[in-house]
Amino acid sequence: MNSSRLWTKDFIIVSGINFLINLVFYLLIVIIGEYAVDQFHASTSQAGLVTGIFIIGSLIGRLFTGRFIESLGRRKTLFIGLVFFILTTMLYLISSNIGIMLTTRLLHGVAAGIVGTATGTVAAQIIPAARKAEGIGYFSMSTTLATAVGPFVGLYMTQHTTFQMIFVFSVVLGIISFITSLFVYVPAVTITAKQPTSETKSFKLSNFIEPKAVPIAIITLVISFCYSSVLSFIKFYANEINLVSAASFFFLVYSVAVLFSRPFTGRLMDSKGANYIMYPGFFILAGGMVLLSSVNSGLMLLMAGALIGLGFGNMQSSTQAIAVKLTPPHRMGLATSTFFIALDAGLGFGPYILGFIIPGTGYRSLYVILGIVVLLSTVLYYFLHGKKERGIRANLNTAA
Repeated sequence: MNSSRLWTKDFIIVSGINFLINLVFYLLIVIIGEYAVDQFHASTSQAGLVTGIFIIGSLIGRLFTGRFIESLGRRKTLFIGLVFFILTTMLYLISSNIGIMLTTRLLHGVAAGIVGTATGTVAAQIIPAARKAEGIGYFSMSTTLATAVGPFVGLYMTQHTTFQMIFVFSVVLGIISFITSLFVYVPAVTITAKQPTSETKSFKLSNFIEPKAVPIAIITLVISFCYSSVLSFIKFYANEINLVSAASFFFLVYSVAVLFSRPFTGRLMDSKGANYIMYPGFFILAGGMVLLSSVNSGLMLLMAGALIGLGFGNMQSSTQAIAVKLTPPHRMGLATSTFFIALDAGLGFGPYILGFIIPGTGYRSLYVILGIVVLLSTVLYYFLHGKKERGIRANLNTAA
């Protein structure tokens, strides 16, 4: 067996499961608010809560999955998460009021958090050590594809079928994910004598959060907070500047930029180190935000989308790879969980916080301010990880 082989059966299956689960998330997130209003006569704030409470559930799922994934087993955790995901998706079909719908969204988020942490951990485990950044980059492309395909499928189905059929379709995708997961082989992780028994049994913060991944998770939190302004408000901004038609292609261009650059950036990070991706990423993302603030044509809007994709899209996979590389194999699940908690927190709570700022700044000024925040984050990255990168790479190479 070639130990450096990346595109194995198991890697392809796990990436496919991750794509399908995220596809369900993104196709539902664009239609669930409208469904709550039409079906339950929800207010605007209630519709927003129905949309956003999923993120809270996901955070809960990731937090506790990171704690228990090693004791349960990574493959078993994936199975449990997928069964729970299917069952909670079925709840959409019987939700009869806004309260039940909120509960359904919360539980569905918990299930997605469990599955997402499991797939991320399994993928990181089966990727060859020498190609870790490249492999995680390819794996996270499954999420990138879902961000482009999911909303398109959701909006298309609302025009051609009923909400109930959309929920049935989501259940079917969950079932397909479970069936394919049965064919995944996950090698057992050897726990050495250096790991104390109390590490897996005592109740302490390090059993829920991986300390070594916290510094890079902080960077992930900051950049995902800034990116959340694009993810949540680009349509409102496009309406304001009369570029709605161009905005419909924004995330498609974003995804294409990520897909074409990810193979190159992954290999570069493996061979040269994270700083070769992260520092340019900060400047590219900041440039994209500033360009977004000043667009006056559809072409400029799409150029901003490409820059933001090159910046945030590649920094996202790089920070995940950093978190995994810093962590011993038996704590890889916690590292993955810690990374995704930071990512979800930035994307989930960012729009709520920025919603209080927008009335005072407007969208154009907001994107300038966030572009400056991204630039200043280079200093934070330097002290939290960048200046240690050479020593970390030397230690990893020695250990290898």
